[in-house]
Amino acid sequence: MNWQELIDGFDTEQADIELGGGLRAIERQHKKERLTARERITKLLDDPTSWQEIGLWAGWEMYSEWGGAKSAGVICGLGTASGRTVMIIANDATIKAGAFFPMTCKKVLRAQRIAMKCRVPLVYLVDSAGVFLPLQDEIFPDEDDFGRIFRNNAVISAMGIPQLAAIMGNCVAGGGYLPVLCDKLVMTEGSGLYLAGPALVKSAIGQEVSSEELGGASMHAAISGTIDFKEPDDDAAIGRLRSLIEMLPENPSAQEFRCDTPVEPVEDSENIYDKIPMDPQSRYDVRDLIQFLVDGSTFQEYKAEYGQTIVCGYAKIGGHHVGIVANQRTVVKSEKDGMQYGGVIYHDSADKEARFIMDCNQTWTPIIFLQDVMGFMVGRDSEQAGIIRAGAKVVNVISNSRVPKITIITGGSYGAGNYAMCGKAFDPRFIYAWPNARYAVMGGKQAAKVILDINIAALKRAGQEPDVEEMEALRDKVQSAYDTSTDIRYAAGRLWVDGIINPSETRDTLIRSLETVTRHADDEPFRTGVLQV
Repeated sequence: MNWQELIDGFDTEQADIELGGGLRAIERQHKKERLTARERITKLLDDPTSWQEIGLWAGWEMYSEWGGAKSAGVICGLGTASGRTVMIIANDATIKAGAFFPMTCKKVLRAQRIAMKCRVPLVYLVDSAGVFLPLQDEIFPDEDDFGRIFRNNAVISAMGIPQLAAIMGNCVAGGGYLPVLCDKLVMTEGSGLYLAGPALVKSAIGQEVSSEELGGASMHAAISGTIDFKEPDDDAAIGRLRSLIEMLPENPSAQEFRCDTPVEPVEDSENIYDKIPMDPQSRYDVRDLIQFLVDGSTFQEYKAEYGQTIVCGYAKIGGHHVGIVANQRTVVKSEKDGMQYGGVIYHDSADKEARFIMDCNQTWTPIIFLQDVMGFMVGRDSEQAGIIRAGAKVVNVISNSRVPKITIITGGSYGAGNYAMCGKAFDPRFIYAWPNARYAVMGGKQAAKVILDINIAALKRAGQEPDVEEMEALRDKVQSAYDTSTDIRYAAGRLWVDGIINPSETRDTLIRSLETVTRHADDEPFRTGVLQV
């Protein structure tokens, strides 16, 4: 398989995901005289090309026993409406009536976290039947579940970040709190907002009441006073939202960050497929990749002769001043330690990375991590050189970093190397991956061998001889499981990455992300925990 075949396969699958519940479900939505979630987003945006989707692959091949939940039944992303950047969260009513699955909650929470960190106004397009009841125990109670969304609504409001909501269909039970906790609330005629629907009210208290009388737009506009604007249909509601968004302050830019006039890169993005191999096992010089991403020849390599398996340097991307931390994928030679393998983090490269990250924090320079890592070097020499100490230093400074971090996984993302290169656990503002990326504690072959060795040793301790056929079957089973779970779609399905991007889209994705993350600078001094030296 080559790059084009791989990308074509992903594009086909992405188009299917974007159909949501399918053509019949879309037709049913239209028969109610309602737009689909994606149609609503397109009308809300100034230009559909401004759309930067978050979590499109969420729920990939999950919940199959319930018919699946493409994109986790909710569409999230950044776009420009009335000249302002907004985070849009839109329930997809073509998928289980917009019900919340466990991944739906996590996806909404991820979008809220990005908005909170970057001070981006939020727009909620609500059309949801509430919690998907067969999975309520995985949705309802925990700190990263349904209730956390409403807690965030309240905290976001207190932070002064604008939140606007439009109820454009169902909004029932606990889900009703989300729009009501927003600053401005629009509702279309024919929609319903209530804690309990007519059937549940009759069952619970014996009262017979119509949907309109219980929670219709007219009732909430004239009697309960819950909504701020009543609109006849989706188009009018979206028009109202655009007018309200226009009243928000213009996009800010924190003065701590620096941005100059952008310059085109030395290399054309479409040529990236000729320079960078698709096979994560192949060798290449990561500086070749960097030339596709940075403005002109602005890359200034830091400590170029030291710790060479990680390349660090300063550059500009779309005019934004950035620091770059990238795994070198070719074999290098250290003056002190001899040959070093590409994609492996050695003690000297870890020390260099830690110092570079600290320096970027001193100068308010956002950091781009280009991650293609096999892990840390192991063995006697590495342990005696202090590899754990050096790795702990990296973890410490990444964890305490005050500047925005953006991660792109271009190949392997294995073991503790994922941590050292700012994996999801270390709060990157955005994290994306290429279609060829792989994500695991270790590779499938290595995992199969380790498990096989453990089983053979256990049998021998019990005085039994291992059966060769059984051991081979076990090896194949483990490797197959690893091959499935290392597929980047598996990771994206669980929101370990925000999206899967084509290599040629990397520069544009970074520029859009930098425009968002430089809106706000945390009012905190840079400090670390105790560093091993």
